Amino acid sequence: MFAVISDVHSNLEALTTVLADIEKRSIKTIYCLGDVVGYGPNPRECLDLIIEKTRWCVLGNHDYAVFYEPTNFNYGAEQASFWTRFSLEAEKQAQIRNKRWSFLGQLPMRRTLNAKQQTNSTSIDLVHASPRRPINEYIFPDDVYSNPVKVSILFERVEHICFVGHTHLPGVFLDEPDFYMPEELGDVYPIVEGEKAIINIGSVGQPRDKDNRASYVYVEDSEVHFVRLKYDFETTVNKILAIEELDNFQAERLRDGR
Repeated sequence: MFAVISDVHSNLEALTTVLADIEKRSIKTIYCLGDVVGYGPNPRECLDLIIEKTRWCVLGNHDYAVFYEPTNFNYGAEQASFWTRFSLEAEKQAQIRNKRWSFLGQLPMRRTLNAKQQTNSTSIDLVHASPRRPINEYIFPDDVYSNPVKVSILFERVEHICFVGHTHLPGVFLDEPDFYMPEELGDVYPIVEGEKAIINIGSVGQPRDKDNRASYVYVEDSEVHFVRLKYDFETTVNKILAIEELDNFQAERLRDGR
C-alpha cells in the first residue's frame, strides 16, 4: 500500500492536508512526482516535508527551473521560479539551505517500482510529465482524439503502469487510446494484468480540473484510488497576494481549480 502525490507547487496548506489524510489511512510509503516548488508561497516548508515524508521524488519542470533555469515558462511562472530561488537562498542556516538544494539537485527524471499486487508483480514507472519526455511533455485528455498517434507512441514506452502529473488533470489513459476521468471510474482504477495505463494523479497544490480540492492517489490491493480533499485555500491565496513577486493569478486560480 502506497500513496503517490504530485505538483505541490509550494502550497503548504494543501500538502499538510494531503499528508494528514495519508497518515489517517495508515499509509507509510509516499512517492512524489515532482514540482514540489513553483507558483506558491511556501517552497522551503514544502521541500522540508517532501524530504521528510516521501521515499522517492522525481524531477518536475518547476524543480528544474529553480535549480537550473526556467525554460519556455510564461512570465508569471518564470518570476515565481526566481522568487523561489531567492527564498531558498535566504535561509540563514547553511545546513538546512544546503540540504534543500542538494535534494533538488539530485532528483532523478524517472524511477521504476516493482510492486507486488496480490499474486502479480506490477512494473510501475514514476515520472513527472510523460514516459517519453519525463520532465516537460504534456499529455492532455483531448490527445486521445486529436493526437492518437502521440498517445500510441507514449504507450510504447510503458511496460505496464506509468504514474504522471504535470497537467494537473487527474484520470486514466488506456492504449485504445482512451481517457477516463476518475468519476467515470467511481474513483477507482483496477490494475489489470496485461492492460497498460498512464495514470495522471492530479495536483496537490494547484488543481486545474475545475475542482479546487487537492488531489492524490493511493494504491491498495491492485486498485488505484483517487482522493480529493478540501483544504484552506484562502490562506494560501492570501499568502500569494502578499508576495509582490508572485502573480495574483496563481492565487485566484486556486479558488476555481483552474
